[in-house]
Amino acid sequence: MEMIAVIDFETTGLWPDAGARATEIAVVRVREGSIVDRYQSLMNAGVRIPPFIESLTGITDAMIRRAPPAAEVMRQAADFIGDLPLVAHHAAFDRKVLDAELARIHQYRRQEFACTVRLARRLYPDAPNHKLGTLREYARLPVAGRAHRAEDPLPPAGGRPRPVVPDPTDRAFRPRSLHRTLPTTNPGTLTARRSPRSPVEPILDPPLSRGR
Repeated sequence: MEMIAVIDFETTGLWPDAGARATEIAVVRVREGSIVDRYQSLMNAGVRIPPFIESLTGITDAMIRRAPPAAEVMRQAADFIGDLPLVAHHAAFDRKVLDAELARIHQYRRQEFACTVRLARRLYPDAPNHKLGTLREYARLPVAGRAHRAEDPLPPAGGRPRPVVPDPTDRAFRPRSLHRTLPTTNPGTLTARRSPRSPVEPILDPPLSRGR
């Protein structure tokens, strides 16, 4: 029974290296097409929420002041994730936020990170773009929850994920099956099979080694 962890962050900005901090994290464990457990929390990193981010996410300074400390939340999230393979929509963003927040508590990601945006570009090349909202409309799926909140794409435990990009629990996207579609190389050079006319884009990002 393979299991993956699907993760999403909300933040104060795009660049952790420039001081952006996480304000919310949501993670679900998925096995055989069903969510079996979930973790979600706002977090207080001691920073103010920029007005644009507040209008985008609905997360306010008052909400953050009442939230548990970021270090406490990230320790709980790290325990929840464990060594499960990670999946995110636009994983380049969530990966760098996760790595930056884990580094603050002296922990480091060891597993690979699969990106459903990259996969969606392969499977839905004719979509106008590959944002979640656009893909929902393209696939004619119902909208539930508020966009730009970490818990928005994640249904309750026991429910099936809404298949947007595609469903990351689909057999073709399960970690072992996904690995079989990729060349057998080291994690840093895994690439997806594409048409000879198409540029090669990696679906998996490598683990982060300590000291990297």
